[in-house]
Amino acid sequence: MDISRKNILAPSATTIGYKVGVFGVVLVLLWIGIFKFTPTEAAAIEPLIKNHPLMGWTYRFFSIQTVSNLVGFSEIVVAIGLISGFFNPKVGYISGVVASAIFIVTLSFLFTTPNTWKVVDGVPIANFFLVKDILFLAIAIMVVEHNKKLLPHKSQ
Repeated sequence: MDISRKNILAPSATTIGYKVGVFGVVLVLLWIGIFKFTPTEAAAIEPLIKNHPLMGWTYRFFSIQTVSNLVGFSEIVVAIGLISGFFNPKVGYISGVVASAIFIVTLSFLFTTPNTWKVVDGVPIANFFLVKDILFLAIAIMVVEHNKKLLPHKSQ
């Protein structure tokens, strides 16, 4: 390995903050992904999905619980992929891209779901469980950037 490649890999590959951030995203994806298999969570996400222009159609073909199960399954698969990304940069890269897509869609619920925004004591607030995904999106993008550096580059 030449010295320039080593300098690119060393800092981000050993950063504790990076690993803790990825672990936090994995924990939340697993936890919420598993919860999606319950009727309570399936009912809770129905208004989000039903009002989304890219996802609302799913209820014409699948039950509320099936749609929730599919979302939960995808979250669990991505969480496993993010963990695997510590050992396989290609899996990490793909998982980071898919995690980014998940968090972009989740953040878009802020704009597609009625009554998401309210004014309380003169302060506009949103459903805070959606806002947290700004941080998760940032970590997912870090995963993409980190693993992209580790992928073999094709010579031109």
